[in-house]
Amino acid sequence: MAITAAQVKELREMTGAGMMDAKKALTENNGDMDAAVDWLRTKGLAKAAKKAGRTAAEGLVAVKVEGGKGVAVEVNSETDFVAKNAEFQSMVAGIAGAALNVDDIDALKNADLNGKPVSENITDAVAKVGENMGLRRMAKIEGDIVATYVHNAAADGLGQIGVLVALKGGSEEFGKQVGMHIAAMNPQALNESELDASIVEKEKQVQMDIARESGKPEAVIEKMIVGRMKKFLGEVTLLGQAFALDSDKTVEQAAKDAGAEIVGFVRMQVGEGIEKAEEDFAAEVAKVAQG
Repeated sequence: MAITAAQVKELREMTGAGMMDAKKALTENNGDMDAAVDWLRTKGLAKAAKKAGRTAAEGLVAVKVEGGKGVAVEVNSETDFVAKNAEFQSMVAGIAGAALNVDDIDALKNADLNGKPVSENITDAVAKVGENMGLRRMAKIEGDIVATYVHNAAADGLGQIGVLVALKGGSEEFGKQVGMHIAAMNPQALNESELDASIVEKEKQVQMDIARESGKPEAVIEKMIVGRMKKFLGEVTLLGQAFALDSDKTVEQAAKDAGAEIVGFVRMQVGEGIEKAEEDFAAEVAKVAQG
């Protein structure tokens, strides 16, 4: 019987098997999905599926620059031990290289790496290592100069926090200094105009409520809020923050002094935003005892 692309896609999602393996499994079993899953399992090709439910919150961020283009990618694993593995590191670095030539995460999953799609490289690594892994995200940036900084580096261009800084003018060395600042201070946006309006409005409302508790007149409160919001914006925007390498200057002033304009940045940290389930020791023992 004819095997449809939809069937192949469904089986791949269920098992994590490669496209050709999934098609062959369905062909060998006349399109029977359950039988195809069993067939893949007997061949050792569905091993990755058993790991898919586990939380992968460790891993590495890779940064790579080519000309005026920079990219950051995050590839997760279940344990930090795997992140220290040379083969995993090589794969992540290769994925970052492939990311330079695509525009989004979906295209990256299908991009060629070692003769097969990136997604299949990851599936193969899952089957080999026995841990869940996943390509979580990527971000690109462009500028006259794109500088990088990696915090807690595991290898060249790989670490727990990866930063890209796009500059107009200035130097790569200054860009790296700004990258170090970004890694440490974690600004939410480049400037006020790029900050999420809902964040600004929420903070303003909070400050209004605090000020009203003082019982002061509304006219006085309005003036208080102006000062408090200026302070807030100075704390959360990159250009408004005090420069980590010279706290007497803002980052914006430091850039001017260096003959540079910061036009954008990316800060990517392994596992940020992922909820990792925590079990106490007693619960873990009980779980094992129950089989």
